[in-house]
Amino acid sequence: MENEKTAQTKIDYHLLFILFLIAVVSAIAIESARETLPAKLQHINFAQKQLMWYVIGAVVIAVTMLFDYDRLFKIAWYLYGFGIILLLGLELNVPGTVTIKGATSWYSLPGGNFQPSELMKIFMIIVISRMIVNHREKYHDPTLQDDLKLLGKIVLSLVPPLFLLARQPDMGMSMVFMAIAGSLILVSGIRLRIIAAIVGLAVLGATAFIVAFLYFPDVLKIKQYQLNRFYGWLNPYEYASEQGFQLVKSLLAIGSGELYGKGYKNLDVYLPESHTDFIFSIIGEQFGFIGASVVVSLFFLLIYRMIQIALECHDPFGSYLCAGVIGMITFQVFQNVGMTIGLLPITGLPLPFVSYGGSSLATYMLAIGLVLNVRSRTQKFMFSAEQ
Repeated sequence: MENEKTAQTKIDYHLLFILFLIAVVSAIAIESARETLPAKLQHINFAQKQLMWYVIGAVVIAVTMLFDYDRLFKIAWYLYGFGIILLLGLELNVPGTVTIKGATSWYSLPGGNFQPSELMKIFMIIVISRMIVNHREKYHDPTLQDDLKLLGKIVLSLVPPLFLLARQPDMGMSMVFMAIAGSLILVSGIRLRIIAAIVGLAVLGATAFIVAFLYFPDVLKIKQYQLNRFYGWLNPYEYASEQGFQLVKSLLAIGSGELYGKGYKNLDVYLPESHTDFIFSIIGEQFGFIGASVVVSLFFLLIYRMIQIALECHDPFGSYLCAGVIGMITFQVFQNVGMTIGLLPITGLPLPFVSYGGSSLATYMLAIGLVLNVRSRTQKFMFSAEQ
């Protein structure tokens, strides 16, 4: 009997094609939203700038593909430390920091504003993936105590970035970090009863937070604009002129699109931040339920393909990297779509790959680059036998 093993390394064109379709959707939606922007912004071609960022993102993907993702395993903690330094710089208001709507979350760079928390998301995926791999190599048959130890390590790694994000403040980004950690915990092999206990505590904690949020906001030291967002979500029509203005307009835009939509650039509803946070509402108004469903379906295909890549990978570190990226993108898609239709509170998180944004799009492209890197270095084995 003779065994033959061949390793194939290739680019996943299925994933790239889905990404291309989403890029087309993004350009069309952002260009159509241009006329709804304030007069001082209408001269800016945001669709063209978005495509430019896609080109930059393509370069980022190409560079990411040049090296083996295993190298990230060795420098994971250095990347984590670098990300913490960038976030700490915002807290210390070093020269170059930018404050927008009360949040000091950006650095001013020649090409535009850069949000370091976007890059830190990728660093968190890498460092938590490394922790899980190291822990599993050390404990081949982990006990309950060993699982709790791993959980404690993950929680401790979250404390510094979450603390600094809370200081900015940036509640939406904090939720993304917890979603990343949660997705990696789910696939880490930690016992289900521990995960169930965590979910139960999270539900109790969320309930307690909501009660405190509504009746004792001073105890939590919550900013007024955060209270306004929450009130606007719970009862948008009562606060339609202020806190609930964005949600009411978003619901009106999506509802008026009905099944087939009003047609390209036929926008009657004024919606602030239409090219960023509420781009999904613009799509719903122009292309209706069918157009919105196509966009959601593209995201499902994107996530499904990444899940396939994670399952096909024989290297645990590569699989965990994919799982972290999947958790990050999935949460942001559900959060953004959910907030535009009133299911979730408005957090200011953009719709991945579709909303206009430089640093956020570059980060998503970097994340896709990591997944493509894992896929290209996943070996496929072929066995043949001769009698």
